[in-house]
Amino acid sequence: MIVLHDILAFLVTLGILVTIHEFGHYIVARWCGVKVLRFSLGMGKVVYSRRFGKDQTEWAISILPLGGYVKMLDAREMGAENIAASELPREFCQQSVWKRIAIVSAGPIANFLLAIFLYTILFVHGVPEPVAKLRVIPDTSIAYQAGLRYGDLITTVNGEQVQGWTEFRWKMMQAGVAGANSVLEVQRFDDAIQGGTKHISISVPLKQFNAKDVDSDILNYLGLNLARSREVVLKRFLPESPALRAGLQEGDRILEVGQKPLLDVIDFIQVVNANPAKPLKLLVQRKQEKFEIEVTPASQDANGKTVGVLGVELQAALPEMVMVQANPLQAFVKSVEKTWDTSIFSLKMIGKMLTGNASLKHITGPLTIADYAGQTSRSGLITYLGFIAVISISLGVMNLLPIPVLDGGHLLYYSLEVLIGKPLQDRYVEMGQRIGVFLLLMMMAIAFFNDIVRLIPYFGRLMS
Repeated sequence: MIVLHDILAFLVTLGILVTIHEFGHYIVARWCGVKVLRFSLGMGKVVYSRRFGKDQTEWAISILPLGGYVKMLDAREMGAENIAASELPREFCQQSVWKRIAIVSAGPIANFLLAIFLYTILFVHGVPEPVAKLRVIPDTSIAYQAGLRYGDLITTVNGEQVQGWTEFRWKMMQAGVAGANSVLEVQRFDDAIQGGTKHISISVPLKQFNAKDVDSDILNYLGLNLARSREVVLKRFLPESPALRAGLQEGDRILEVGQKPLLDVIDFIQVVNANPAKPLKLLVQRKQEKFEIEVTPASQDANGKTVGVLGVELQAALPEMVMVQANPLQAFVKSVEKTWDTSIFSLKMIGKMLTGNASLKHITGPLTIADYAGQTSRSGLITYLGFIAVISISLGVMNLLPIPVLDGGHLLYYSLEVLIGKPLQDRYVEMGQRIGVFLLLMMMAIAFFNDIVRLIPYFGRLMS
């Protein structure tokens, strides 16, 4: 059922993105007076079609769902001799170079507009985000050496306000890829001063960050993690588990281990895992009563390492949340900025991959997109719409790359035509098409390889 759900979510995502992209080409072609013969959702053999309008444009669904196209009246495909003289003014190649540029660029622009529209809706509605508050920071980490501490609340990055954890991570990733240091404004609790909090400016060095490490997350590179709820609450027990035998009950709160206060659920799990077959003294709160219990974690093998386990499920360690929201005008401006920033970041990453400064593992294909589509759709409509916006931006950026057979390749031809005052010779165009097909096949091969490597654990879970 999960696989079917993921496939359906992927097809819905792809259908929306391809329809919007191709409709951009279609509507601008119509505005420019070009006759549109077919609008196809999907590639290959047409399985269903209907004709509408004065031009009897064929609206079709084709057998291969990966893509789509708008077929216009084009002498390069049909031959000028096969086009009626009355129709020639509406033929694509008869249009000015500026009209052809507008028609070709309309597809990627439509994807960017879709992202702006979706982000505007999300920001007006409100997006729940974890607060940008820091968890335990290892004293050997870059972040700790820079001066960040447990419980710090990030308020700005390089002078730009941060409303949530995702926005904080995004701004840090942008700075890391650019190789620039980040200046963070943090709010820190201090009971020694009036009001209990103070504001501190901290410079975090990022110049040594290698963009190849983006896969591992720049915040992990710095030693930063999201703060979680400090409550450690026991839920369901396994039969004959060490926790049950020790007398612990559902709903018990663990306050301390060995007279050391716990920071959160992760802290408790780490302590238990580090002490297989060793007795631990717990301070427990049960309703209004507090008392101590001694429990000995059982030993269990995990990836070749012996760890301690108590055989009890813990209540999810949820972070403190904030609703990121804006009025319509602010939401629109923020959406434009986010779409622009994401596009520029994507281009920078592509540039770094071409120069060998970033890993080719960042290239993903339909399998990974289908996996993410399924995950985000299960998380709710807000998360799913955000995912569609991100993929729409990626589709727009990819299609603008100056690779023949993509929209960007055609724009390259037309830009050269503007510069030299005449269209490129057919042999140069044909040579470019061959190069473009080769490059696309190479990218697809890398994408599928990365997909398979990335999703091996996913398929393993399905088979287990």
